[in-house]
Amino acid sequence: MSTEATADIARDALTTERARLFALLGRLLVAAPDAGLLAALQGLRGDRTPLGETYGALAEAAAATDPVTVEREFHDLFIGLGRGELLPFASYYLTGFLHERPLAELRGDLVRLGLERAAGVSEPEDHVGSECEVYAGLLSGSFEGGAAEAEAFFGKHLRPWAGRFFADLEKAEAGRFYRAVGQLGRVAVEIEQAALGLPA
Repeated sequence: MSTEATADIARDALTTERARLFALLGRLLVAAPDAGLLAALQGLRGDRTPLGETYGALAEAAAATDPVTVEREFHDLFIGLGRGELLPFASYYLTGFLHERPLAELRGDLVRLGLERAAGVSEPEDHVGSECEVYAGLLSGSFEGGAAEAEAFFGKHLRPWAGRFFADLEKAEAGRFYRAVGQLGRVAVEIEQAALGLPA
């Protein structure tokens, strides 16, 4: 096998792992994990890399909670009575208000990509979980567009604010399990930002 073919396989495997990571973040941010997901997360194995350490921390956090507790935590963080501790929307982080230009720009790009909001979802599309899911779909090839579209989506819709959101989640007062999710998200965004800054 040629060196070029080996490099392509390694790139494909890395892209698959990036897609899985952002799909996991999306899943954890749109709804609290159920018992099955918590059990699966407990099986994560970390290493001494920054990302590996966050996987280890997430496994420990999953082992230290249960579905009822984490559902209550999710509610306190993102829903609350009136509003949760954090507002996980691009418009809010970038303008201080909901339903602003970042949402309009995202909706335009989603239409261009042929993507529609799922039936029964009432939250604006610029929710961090939804944006992570779209990015994961572009990386994995589930959504059309390829690597260039994925890079453009990250640069326009996640890079300007997601790192700040995850840093806030990492130190949220109502957070226990979700502090580990915040750490994982922050490190994932930092890695993506660094990778996108490298020469092609």
